[in-house]
Amino acid sequence: MRFLIRVVINAFAIWVVTLLPLLGVGIRPFEPGGDLQVALTFLAVGAVFALVNSIIGTVIRVVAFPLYILTLGLISFIVNGLLLWITAWVTSGFGWGLTVESFWWGVVAAFLISIINAIFGALLRPQKSKKRS
Repeated sequence: MRFLIRVVINAFAIWVVTLLPLLGVGIRPFEPGGDLQVALTFLAVGAVFALVNSIIGTVIRVVAFPLYILTLGLISFIVNGLLLWITAWVTSGFGWGLTVESFWWGVVAAFLISIINAIFGALLRPQKSKKRS
């Protein structure tokens, strides 16, 4: 259930970032057509981004742990941009998906996506119920 929530939040965050005209980030739908194809494309890109972030991102974060300490966590911007760039590369290989003009636009877009993910993740996080004894 958490993965599905993360996919929807990622899709929403990517949609918001693609609406910003200054960023070099866009989307190519499955087929030219209606809003359903565009929505499905955003959900598919959100799922790929969640998988890339979960699998490749974890490996990169473990390997780059000394860099996180050395740069006081600022390397996370570069890592998140790299993960978004990998997502764009994977999805564009299928002929649809995310397009990122340059790596640095990917870093800016990843920063905005992480802010949106943090806000909505905090709002939609399941609350633990306290039991009275």
